[in-house]
Amino acid sequence: MRKLGLIAGGGSLPVELADHCEAAGRAFAVMRLRGFAEPSLARYPGVEVGIGEFGKAFKALRAEGCEVVCFAGDVKRPDFGALMPDARGLLIMPSLIKAARQGDDALLRRVLDEFEKEGFEIEGAHEVVSEMTLPRGRLGKFYPRDEHMADIDKALLVAREIGRLDVGQGAVVCNGLVLAVEAQEGTDAMLRRVAELPQAIRGSAERPRGVLAKAPKPIQETKVDLPTIGVATIQRAARAGLAGVVGEAGGLLVVDREAVMACADDLGLFVLGVDPREQP
Repeated sequence: MRKLGLIAGGGSLPVELADHCEAAGRAFAVMRLRGFAEPSLARYPGVEVGIGEFGKAFKALRAEGCEVVCFAGDVKRPDFGALMPDARGLLIMPSLIKAARQGDDALLRRVLDEFEKEGFEIEGAHEVVSEMTLPRGRLGKFYPRDEHMADIDKALLVAREIGRLDVGQGAVVCNGLVLAVEAQEGTDAMLRRVAELPQAIRGSAERPRGVLAKAPKPIQETKVDLPTIGVATIQRAARAGLAGVVGEAGGLLVVDREAVMACADDLGLFVLGVDPREQP
């Protein structure tokens, strides 16, 4: 198996991927993105690189003998004026700024293009750990009731539509009312907003109502930016009074699946994977 270069942003996903590679005996090195990557990743071979230090990243990947790269973790859109790119980054920067004006997905594709031009193959997180994506059906012991089905359909419809517009990947619907859609703030911040809404229009711990749906953008590069949930997502969904979380089977990454299942079971939430061909 070819050696992997893990381009690590924030959150637990890069940590799980690194731990999996170590356990599976796959050779890898970690390019830790400065200001984003978890400190625990420093124990693995690799270097820290800044956003815009393309030359340093390419050189380090070659020195480590990496042939494929995987981009994983949270990275906020940079302030291009505040970046300190290296010489290679300076050459690329004008095209990155131009791509960013077309949306996040255009920016991601431009970054991928640069790595592919250098001879690196792109591998998705779901390819590094094949069992990481949400399966079809329930994940855990709870299943949505009939009263939840209309909210599931509408939340998926809204999530897919905002994805088509390159806005975000998630939506919250309760009793047919769209409570929130995800944009640049991310899922966690969106769920915090829902938790602050009046209980008259959302659920509560005593009477959970509504669902969070996440779906890939139809225009996005799935090897880089599949929607993701983890234990924190389930916990925040519960604090927002939601009854469950739904996503497209094969199109949603579940970080630490066993922990997510246990958390959802403890909190009484359902986690459901639907066939992506099913249209509300």
